[in-house]
Amino acid sequence: MRKRIRVRRTAASNKVRLRRRVASNKVRLRRRVASNSIRARRSQRRWIEVNLSKQRLIAWEGGRRVYSVPISSGKRSTPTRVGTFTIQSKHRSTRMRGRGYNVANVPYTMYYSGGYAIHGAYWHNRFGTPVSHGCVNMPVGQARKLYSFASPGTKVVVRR
Repeated sequence: MRKRIRVRRTAASNKVRLRRRVASNKVRLRRRVASNSIRARRSQRRWIEVNLSKQRLIAWEGGRRVYSVPISSGKRSTPTRVGTFTIQSKHRSTRMRGRGYNVANVPYTMYYSGGYAIHGAYWHNRFGTPVSHGCVNMPVGQARKLYSFASPGTKVVVRR
C-alpha cells in the first residue's frame, strides 16, 4: 500500500500562486473590456433601416448599404411602431405569444422596442406584404444573416 505524501505549501509559494491568478484575471478582464468596446464601436457604425412603404429592410455600415431584403411588417390593425430604437436583446430562438397568435421557435429574434422585434418567419412566405402583428418578419436565412450583423445597441430606424 502506498503512502500519500502531503506537500505543505509555504506562504511564499502561496503568494506566487496568488500573483499568477491575479495577473491571469487582469488579462481576462482586459480582453473582455476590449471585446465589449469593439462591439460597441461596431454597433455605432452599423444600423438597420426598415422602410414600411417599400416593405424592405436595409442593413447599413456607416453610409454603405450592406444588403437589402424584403420584409413583412404589421397589418393595418396591428401596425409596426415607427421611430428610432436600438436592439435591446437577441434570442437564437424564442416563443412569441399575443392576442390571436402563439408561435414556438421563432428564429433569430432581436427585440428593439418592448414586444416589437425583427425575426425570421418560417410560417409564411408573403414577404413584401404587411401580414404580421407588428413585428418585422424576414425570410429565415436573411434573419440569420442580420442576427450575425447586429449586436445589442445597434440602431434601428423604422420609417413609413
